[in-house]
Amino acid sequence: MGQRTILLPTDFSHASDAALPHAEALARQTGARLLIVHVEEPPLAYGGGELYYGIPEPDTARIATMLEGVKPSDPQVAFTHRLAMGDPAAEVCRIAAEEGAEMIVLGTHGRSGMFRLLMGSVAESILRRSPCPVLVYREPGKAVAAQPTAPRA
Repeated sequence: MGQRTILLPTDFSHASDAALPHAEALARQTGARLLIVHVEEPPLAYGGGELYYGIPEPDTARIATMLEGVKPSDPQVAFTHRLAMGDPAAEVCRIAAEEGAEMIVLGTHGRSGMFRLLMGSVAESILRRSPCPVLVYREPGKAVAAQPTAPRA
């Protein structure tokens, strides 16, 4: 069997940034390499295949540069990058299966309610379809400041 692999999907958000140290720690502890993946969704096309006016084509070079910037802080942790195009959840699961990943470490915003109902959840879709265990790291919410209370008489 080849080297162990932990897959870390990134969408360059704070939530996926927050998952990186957890994926890095697991890779360090298990001797696994990190496979850091970004999946770009294809541009919207209309009936004739024309791109929807106003939606620029993805700037692949800029995205690749951003992806190169996502890396473990520990130089002893082996890592590689992969840039893919397609449905993010489907591609993450396909790559995990293709690479024989032992685990997917995933950051999520923890959005719920109407937003998730309308937009769907990439994290939820990966959880349902993944060929391996998934560790979901939820970005901590902002702490609620304590409200001063009046002294009791």
